[in-house]
Amino acid sequence: MTGSPAWARKQLADALKEARERCGLSIKDAAKALAVDSSKISRIENNDWKLPSLRYVDDALTVYQVTDPKRREQLLIWAEEGRQKGWWEEYRDVLDPTLLGYEAEASAIRTYEALLVPGLLQTPAYAEAVFRGGQAVDDGLIARRIEARLARKRTLERDTPPSFYAVIDEAALRKHVGGPEVMREQIQHLVTMADRPNIIIQIMPDAVGAHAGMSGPFTVLEYSTSSGAPAVVHLETAAGDFYVEERDAVERYGRRHGHLCGSALDATVSARYLWDLVGQLK
Repeated sequence: MTGSPAWARKQLADALKEARERCGLSIKDAAKALAVDSSKISRIENNDWKLPSLRYVDDALTVYQVTDPKRREQLLIWAEEGRQKGWWEEYRDVLDPTLLGYEAEASAIRTYEALLVPGLLQTPAYAEAVFRGGQAVDDGLIARRIEARLARKRTLERDTPPSFYAVIDEAALRKHVGGPEVMREQIQHLVTMADRPNIIIQIMPDAVGAHAGMSGPFTVLEYSTSSGAPAVVHLETAAGDFYVEERDAVERYGRRHGHLCGSALDATVSARYLWDLVGQLK
């Protein structure tokens, strides 16, 4: 088991599409051969499914002429794993399960935040203040979101956690989200997290001026070479969560994060900056 049904479904969807295209079948022809509607194949290849059918996958591999036993076995394993439920499924009412599934399998996570502390590094009090955000939100819903946010931190606490590289704009730390005490606790938490060997936190100072992150926050999720999974970019907007998968675009975001790391204070100076900020909030 990979531990991430969402990740397994994504790999399976991509593999089935690749197999169909390699054998030269159009969606219409594949649908006819499999005795299903064309829209079903389109949904599957767009990863718009919840529980993959083992029988369908097996039939599709035959129609798509996937004869390598090891390859067939791998795709059927993904189909079986994709039928399971990850721990995050219970939070799909308040968080995007696709993101949680991607995070659960990532070997490296590179993120940039302009106005907020990254979600994986937020304290409960800070998260609550963010969720309220001056809006009239039901207390029960806020509690549910906080619970989900804390559960999401399992990503950084698993046995083999991903490398986590966060560039946080100084503006995010100067904003008194929840008030001085909440911010003090939050920044102290950043200092603690930065001590972990798999986590690097860099601060982007205002003095830098224009930089590579001016167009907004983003997160690049990368996977081990052995997994065969391509990197994905996550963009969180008011209209919902979006994922960039086109290789050239993902590489551009990767380079952008590299430029941000080069412009920001290095990890050691950033740690001193955070400690100084804690002192100012006493």
